[in-house]
Amino acid sequence: MRLLLTLLFMTTFLHAETMNSFGYTNCFVLKNTAHTRVIIAPQAGGRILEYAYDGVNVLYQDPTQAGWTSTSGTPAPDPCGGRFDVGPEFILPRHPALWLNAWEVVAASARSATIRSVIDPATGLQLTRTFTLDETTSHLQCRQTMRNCSSNTVSCCYWSRTLATGHGIVLIPLSAWSRFPKHYIMYGPGSVMNFMPDDPAIRQRDGFLEIIAPPERPKLGMDAQTGVIAYLTRDNLLFVKHFAVYPDRPYAELAGLTISIWYKETSRCELEPIGPLERLAPGAEATYEENWTLHPFPFPQNNAPVDLTHIRKLLDK
Repeated sequence: MRLLLTLLFMTTFLHAETMNSFGYTNCFVLKNTAHTRVIIAPQAGGRILEYAYDGVNVLYQDPTQAGWTSTSGTPAPDPCGGRFDVGPEFILPRHPALWLNAWEVVAASARSATIRSVIDPATGLQLTRTFTLDETTSHLQCRQTMRNCSSNTVSCCYWSRTLATGHGIVLIPLSAWSRFPKHYIMYGPGSVMNFMPDDPAIRQRDGFLEIIAPPERPKLGMDAQTGVIAYLTRDNLLFVKHFAVYPDRPYAELAGLTISIWYKETSRCELEPIGPLERLAPGAEATYEENWTLHPFPFPQNNAPVDLTHIRKLLDK
């Protein structure tokens, strides 16, 4: 039996590489021949610390958070990096056990890692995340499974909360139709959701919604059916997220959002795909994934507009 367990462990972690990163030990490293490296930290919220092309990380890191864990005795931060969550934001109970606690490493290899949360006492959910890096491209598959471990039905949804580096430009391909007159809403002040905002940092151009700087109020919502968010960084990288959208299914956020963007400060920008409503019976589970890619792309100089024709060609691939 001991030999069997040893062989199972060796197979599960075959060729897995670890390193110290951002104050954490034994972070898992996924890398390939396509200039791409991913660093995953299970210790605090099961998140991605680095998604980098040629050593340039597109994810925001707050240096004051380096090495923080739920057992460190310091106040809990709003974690930086590539975070993932469950919603709806204003309906589901707060769940710090999922958001901040250490995650178990289930399996790891040279280009894939699977981690699992504790069973959350607030929601009854247990989350499993699998990250898989393609062998020859920057494509990173991020898959989250939500399992209901309680004795009651749980209504929830996938909610990605990736913090990218600041000063960038958000580019969202528009659907032919939107329930919002300007294809987005702006949250605030207070509990107001403004469906007719007028902000100079946000514009429509050539079939895209462009957010070229932090708007007057940081939280925005979209109902686009295109399933794409692109973000052009000042480091000349286009960070693209593809994800499924289900027009015939309900979405649980207050305004039926498929995307939210939070862009309060120039230091970071939050890119948030949102999944459809899941009603999980006891023991049931649901899986949702998003697919990331990185593309070298020049950031426009002297306030010149982004070449949207080139952007569309990249996204159509």
